[in-house]
Amino acid sequence: MALKVLSALDVAKTQYYHFKAIIIAGMGLFTDSYDLFCILLIMRMIGRIYYSKLDRKVDENKWFEVPTVIASTMIGVALMGAVIGQLVFGLLGDRVGRRKVYGISLVMMVFASIGCGFSLSTLTSMVLVSLGFFRFWLGVGIGGDYPLSATIMAEFANKRTRGAFITGVFSMQGFGILFSSLVTMIVCSIFEASADKHKLMKPSDLLPPTSIAPVPPESDLAWRLILMIGAIPAAMTYYWRMKMPETARFTALVEKNTLQAAKDIGKVMNVPLSTIQEDVEMINTPNTRAAFSNTYPFFSREFARRHGRDLVAASLNWFLIDVVFYSLNLYQYHVFRGHMVPKIKMNLYQDALQIAKFQSLIAICATIPGYFVTVYLIDSVGRVIIQASGFFFMAVSLFTVAKVNTSGWESNPSTDSIILYGLTFFFSNFGPNTTTFIVPAELFPARFRATCHGISGAVGKVGAIIGSIGFMWAARHDSPHGSGMSKTLMMMGGVCVLGFFVTYFFTRETVGRSLEENENVDEFTGVCFIRFWPNKVWAKRNETNTGEVEIML
Repeated sequence: MALKVLSALDVAKTQYYHFKAIIIAGMGLFTDSYDLFCILLIMRMIGRIYYSKLDRKVDENKWFEVPTVIASTMIGVALMGAVIGQLVFGLLGDRVGRRKVYGISLVMMVFASIGCGFSLSTLTSMVLVSLGFFRFWLGVGIGGDYPLSATIMAEFANKRTRGAFITGVFSMQGFGILFSSLVTMIVCSIFEASADKHKLMKPSDLLPPTSIAPVPPESDLAWRLILMIGAIPAAMTYYWRMKMPETARFTALVEKNTLQAAKDIGKVMNVPLSTIQEDVEMINTPNTRAAFSNTYPFFSREFARRHGRDLVAASLNWFLIDVVFYSLNLYQYHVFRGHMVPKIKMNLYQDALQIAKFQSLIAICATIPGYFVTVYLIDSVGRVIIQASGFFFMAVSLFTVAKVNTSGWESNPSTDSIILYGLTFFFSNFGPNTTTFIVPAELFPARFRATCHGISGAVGKVGAIIGSIGFMWAARHDSPHGSGMSKTLMMMGGVCVLGFFVTYFFTRETVGRSLEENENVDEFTGVCFIRFWPNKVWAKRNETNTGEVEIML
């Protein structure tokens, strides 16, 4: 028998507080994606402002580029901060409580976002050092938000729609990407409309002796403003985060205070206290005493036996999808190259606005629809099927694009390539990019849940660092007509194939069961370390037969 308060959560009807929790928890993911994905637009503007020298000895497409080392550092430093944040805040969430540290990560994001807009001077070196410093702490706050948001939503949700609720939180990432594009377009349009037209000359209009492309001095404010606006959505939800009660599962199972857990749930959900307050006899049942006395530590053979395989599978799947997902975002510029005006024929505002338009197009047509379909199907189809299918169709799309585009990075991809690129993004979000956020929040015991989610996410962000920096170097240092693009896309497709097999053979399904049932399922029916599908069918048949016997009795 489960504790009454936990049983009440599992069977509770969808209520107003569930949707409120989605917004409160999701706004952190909204801010995360805004800050992580707007950096490509910011680097585009910084290149025009701080690297405005025209080198007529090189291809004009290489003008105004931030050096690869600096650009990769700006991307990598935030991701490295996210690795640290996920590990630290995940551990703290299990040690001192989800609610107590939930606001800290949000505060870090707010102040770091504002700090990114400031620098000690206008010297290029000082601007970039300051930006890198604050982006690291921004990454720490972003990383901390992942395990806490997923764990809190999982522990508040009912088991029937838990996947849809967690997906709803994660889907805010897509809206954050769209919002960053819209903000960039609005800011650039306003600055261009108010600028002195004589200082907005296109580089192609300059006479040959001119070696510096002019930029208006106020343009240095535009990119800073875009970064600082990212702090507003997070700041707006800080009060509500502080008003959230501790999750009942942490209070009841970790702090072992079932009375307080019942009171907290009674405050925020339409559940009478009398129906969830534990009886003394209930608490003294053998099953409940066993649950409370089950205190094996994280670094123990018992944890490895029960949960080691799940932790390895969740971490590896997250690593593989992030290698591909972050590379896909950098590939976006090359996909739309044939439909873009060369940057030498535009001023810096038009250049950034053009990139933002295509980024918002992908968000509207592929990214956000992928989240919506996942919300609709996640609790009926299941996590494993969606994740495996997503990896499979991503691989097919990437292999096809690699075969079509064999002319190098300077080629103009066809319309078919753009459609395939959009499908890859769709199946990443209607697939592993979403499910890898869900599964670690459902598999592990309450006292290890945030820690294990943080470890899985941290391993994933290591994959993001490898994927984004590796892709950037491959794109910038391959010969214009070399085979680097095709090989890179083939490698990304191969990563997706590996993700399909890891999902199929190692990942455990969590749909339809309570968190405590997922924790206690001992599914060691596979061959060695592998969950082999005939054994899954046999285990399901035994489960059905057992249920029929219980009904007959």
